[in-house]
Amino acid sequence: MTPNPPAGKPPAGKPEATPPQRASGNPATQAKITLTVKEQREQARQKKLAEYQKQLAKRRRGKIVWWVVGSTAAIAVIAVVAASFLLAPPAAPSYSAGGTGATIEGVETFTNTSEHVQGTVDYPQSPPAGGPHNPYWLNCGIYDQPQTPENAVHSLEHGAIWVTYDASKVAGDDLSALKRQLPSSYVILSPYEGLDSPIVLSGWNHQLKLDSATDARIPAFFEEYWRSQTVPEPNALCTGAIDGPGKQ
Repeated sequence: MTPNPPAGKPPAGKPEATPPQRASGNPATQAKITLTVKEQREQARQKKLAEYQKQLAKRRRGKIVWWVVGSTAAIAVIAVVAASFLLAPPAAPSYSAGGTGATIEGVETFTNTSEHVQGTVDYPQSPPAGGPHNPYWLNCGIYDQPQTPENAVHSLEHGAIWVTYDASKVAGDDLSALKRQLPSSYVILSPYEGLDSPIVLSGWNHQLKLDSATDARIPAFFEEYWRSQTVPEPNALCTGAIDGPGKQ
C-alpha cells in the first residue's frame, strides 16, 4: 500500500503550483503591479513628453512676455525722443558776424563817439545807438525790465544788438515772435519806456524803428549789423560784466 504524501506537498512526480500574485489593498499600487513592462515604459515616456511640452510652453510664454516688454520699451523710447523734438524750443537763428554793406530801408546812421564815463549820459537818440558809456557793459541776454542805457551802450560797442520794445504794444504772441528771431548771443532784449515806435533795433551808430514783430527787416538788420567789425571794440565779450534787473 502506497503511503500518502506529507501534508502540503504535491504528489511525487507532479510540479509545485505557482503561488498566486499577492494583491495590494491600494488600487493605484495594484494597477501599477498589473501593468506590463512595456506599458510602464510607455507611461514613463508619455510623462517625460508631457513635462517637455510644459517646459517648452513656459519658455514660449517667457519669450512672448520679453518681446512685449522689449517692444513696449522701444516704443516708449521712440515716443520720448519724438516728444523731445516736438516740444523742444526752436533753435535760435544763425547770423553771420559782420555785414556786407547791404542797404536796409529805414535804417538811420549816426556818428557817435566812444568813451568811458561815470554817471548818466544825455544821449541824442532814444534809445541810444552809441556814444559815451559806463566802463561796465551789460551782459547780453533777455530782460523783462528796462535797463540802464549807459551799460547797454557799452555792449553795443562790442558788437551786440539792443532790441527794445514798448511793453504796452508788444506782448504775448508778438513778443514771442520777436524772441524767435534773436540769435543766441550778442543781443539784448528789454522793454524801454518812451519809445516812439513799438520796436527799435539798435547797433553801434545804426538804428531801425519797426511797427511789427514779424517785419522782414528784423533778420536783415541782424545779418548786417550783428557783431559788426566796424564797432569800436569788435569781438570783445558780451558776458562777464553785470546783469541788469529782470534777466531771464
